[in-house]
Amino acid sequence: MSQLFRTKSIDALIAASEEPGRALKKTLGVWSIVAFGIGAVIGSGIFTVTGTAAAGEHFLGKSILKAPVLDLLLNGGNAATLSGRAGAGPAISISFVLVAIACGFAAICYAELASMIPIAGSAYTYSYATLGEIFAWIIGWDLILEYAFSNMSVAVGFSAYFNDILDNLFGFHLPKELSQPIFEEGQRTGAWFNLPAFIVLLLLSAILVRGVRESAKTNNTMVVIKVVAILFFVFGAAKAVNTGNWHPFLPNGFSGVLTGGAIVFFTYIGFDSVSTAAEECRQPQRDMPIGIFATLAICAVLYGSVALVLTGIAHWDTLNNDAPVANALKAIGMNRLRLIVTAGALVGMVSSLLVFQYGQARVWFAMSRDRLLPDVFSRVHPKYKTPYVSTWVAGFVVGIPAGVFDISWFADLSNIGTLFAFILVSAGVIVLRKKQPERKRGFRVPWVPLLPGISIFCCLVLMLSLPLETWIRFFVWLVIGLFIYFLYGQKRTRDFA
Repeated sequence: MSQLFRTKSIDALIAASEEPGRALKKTLGVWSIVAFGIGAVIGSGIFTVTGTAAAGEHFLGKSILKAPVLDLLLNGGNAATLSGRAGAGPAISISFVLVAIACGFAAICYAELASMIPIAGSAYTYSYATLGEIFAWIIGWDLILEYAFSNMSVAVGFSAYFNDILDNLFGFHLPKELSQPIFEEGQRTGAWFNLPAFIVLLLLSAILVRGVRESAKTNNTMVVIKVVAILFFVFGAAKAVNTGNWHPFLPNGFSGVLTGGAIVFFTYIGFDSVSTAAEECRQPQRDMPIGIFATLAICAVLYGSVALVLTGIAHWDTLNNDAPVANALKAIGMNRLRLIVTAGALVGMVSSLLVFQYGQARVWFAMSRDRLLPDVFSRVHPKYKTPYVSTWVAGFVVGIPAGVFDISWFADLSNIGTLFAFILVSAGVIVLRKKQPERKRGFRVPWVPLLPGISIFCCLVLMLSLPLETWIRFFVWLVIGLFIYFLYGQKRTRDFA
């Protein structure tokens, strides 16, 4: 039993990261860290979820499994009474700002731990140093869920956008046999394999193996392109804004703002992936906190600007569709700008795929170095100094399912996994303040335990806003992980100790 709650000292973790043959190359500066954060956070969601949050969600006639757990608790488990949730309307821009503040509570906890423990592995490593081995395994297994299933879903979306771009620019597209998943909602589609989804992941894996500097340069370029596309939309569509669409600004009151916030919260998920780069950062004590906070601030401004312009060019109650920005631009005849936005969304997805594949490989690498996973995953390329085995395996583990299944429904699994990681990181700050109050911190969370406690509370509320079926799948995933730990990981770490 004592092994389950055995922690690793921070000094031991840092020493292990410097072992010859297992040390990663330190090449990242503060701007590369910020670009990694923006690359992870801003994907296609900025052009899609904004409309849903403004117009609201509807549950009437759906299974009880589709209803948010919090709504079921408040309604005594009666899904029939749930007709939906009113959206924020034009005030969705306020929702984005409020969510950025809420994420900030978790972000400051990440900043403290990342500056103290500059090791690959993010929340997994922090949990090992603060809460114990069993919690480290759970959160490591959870992060594998977050990164893998998120990228499976994004890769499927990339394929659809890629075909749309081919059609718009060249007048042709790939046959459905090579550009759609084999199974969609449990039914055969007639396709053979989703080739674009698979190829993009292998290409990104090759870039990641070549080195973190090359990966950062590629990501920096894509981040610039998608930010420029967002700015084109904001300033280009601003001239078509009808201020009448902003009245009333709060059509459903402040409760609508909160509902919109619960929906758009998940567009911010990804800033935590910044911490996976700590071991390859030249000055992690300074650059990690800056990178985390700058990511949130920049993304909040971009999200809020898009929301304000979008609800100005189209009435908020018309935005509940799969492509609200593109459809709104089409409705006002701005097709050239629509093409730019679509291209920006495509690049946004690629940069998100790159950063999440990077983060996933680092989690596998850290868990392998701690002997919770096979040693092969912690092998470092002799020339490029990257975890090349973990990177290639992660590419195939994500790429093959993305070619076979339409797994967009796995997106909520990524969300619940991320929120769970936020809770453990926030708890880790409180534990370390009690156990090691004198240890040097590059950044200190103020008002501990109040602010970490607020972070934990916000994350719990947002977890409860997810559908019941997501909770069921999450628990099944954790049970599978615990089975592997007790059968394999626990024995290896016990023998090693």
